[in-house]
Amino acid sequence: MVALVDVRRLTPRTDAVLADPRLAAAERRLGRPIVLSAVHRAQDQARAGEIDPSAVAGSAAAMLPAMATTLTPVINATGVLLHTNLGRAPLSAAARDALQAAAGSSDLEFDLASGRRGRRGRGMLSALAAAVPAAEAVHVVNNNAAALVLAATALAAGREIVIGRGELIEIGDGFRLPDLLESTGARIREVGTTNRTTAADYAAAIGPQTAFVLKVHPSNYRIEGFTASASIAELAGLSVPVVGDIGSGLLRPQPQLPDEPDASSWLEAGAALVTASGDKLLGGPQAGLLLGRAGLVTSLARHPLARALRVDKLTIAALEASLAGPPTPIAEQLSDDPASLMERARRIADALAGMQIDARAEPSDAAVGGGGAPGVQLPSAAVSLPSALAAPLRSGAPVQHGTVPAVVGRIENGRLLLDLRAVTPGDDELLVRAVTAAAG
Repeated sequence: MVALVDVRRLTPRTDAVLADPRLAAAERRLGRPIVLSAVHRAQDQARAGEIDPSAVAGSAAAMLPAMATTLTPVINATGVLLHTNLGRAPLSAAARDALQAAAGSSDLEFDLASGRRGRRGRGMLSALAAAVPAAEAVHVVNNNAAALVLAATALAAGREIVIGRGELIEIGDGFRLPDLLESTGARIREVGTTNRTTAADYAAAIGPQTAFVLKVHPSNYRIEGFTASASIAELAGLSVPVVGDIGSGLLRPQPQLPDEPDASSWLEAGAALVTASGDKLLGGPQAGLLLGRAGLVTSLARHPLARALRVDKLTIAALEASLAGPPTPIAEQLSDDPASLMERARRIADALAGMQIDARAEPSDAAVGGGGAPGVQLPSAAVSLPSALAAPLRSGAPVQHGTVPAVVGRIENGRLLLDLRAVTPGDDELLVRAVTAAAG
């Protein structure tokens, strides 16, 4: 007599699977919940007859992520240097080292010499002050929108903010500047027209209820043709403070972007306060910078709301390293020579063609992105591939298993372009591996 055994009953117990050396090591690295979830999925596969019960441990190990986070490393080959959906500015090696140093205990608010409480982020604030000598004082909050909210709350709650109609921008994901400012209790006083606003328009609107004039750089669009706008120098002659939002976070003039406003120039022209982002053209972590007159910045830093908007130790460490360390990746990308980019594209295309992959190098145009230098094209070079490779490069099995990073490019004329201006030369070999894995 032959006894039939249901193989599903042979599925190993959870504790037995977790004892597998591969999974025991993974538990120490990733934590028990992540490993246990993979084990349960592998056991379900065995019970469904999709795998042999003896393969449960191996299947669970193959499902494990490379890290205990759902974030996936991405090579940004879109040609948009500051891609908001991909995390904006990539951090420098110095900033990443600083993050590692700050991840544990540090002297964040402690004076090691005296053994007493110290000023929070003193090194970062000193580095920021040194980077913008025109600012009498500096402060940092968690993003540029927070910087504007703090300024409006502290200076204009219950009062008016005068702003040109052409600068009432939407900052992304449906958030609009007027709504942001009015949420603080301030009232918006619009002046001028969409395409033309003069200093006289601002002057005519100023009254006893005016807290400040807000000048916003419309960094994610351009108005061309019959236009006029008031400069910071013109507005500085008015009877109220001028607050300037430069948007893209440029601290000093950038030769490659001559029309992009910078914090130093606006302060020197007479702005009382300038706000800026840390994770755009500055090339650091997400942060909101407040730069300007000592009394004004100090009053903002001591406002109760400032505590709710303060930055954490990781931001402090990365921002200081971005300011005081070597050139950031975005600074290097802006100054890249198009000829050297084309040479890199040819080398990558040749390597891929040698593996029977349809690849060729061709000229391309990149953009700054991140609300910076709208309409400015940066000559670049790209590796052109079949568009069918776009999906596996983003989310194929090798990406899901952490073998290679995801690669995001753009489709043009039916081809996938991997633009190299935002790709560091050190990632070229990794890019070849990722394309090879996607094509295989």
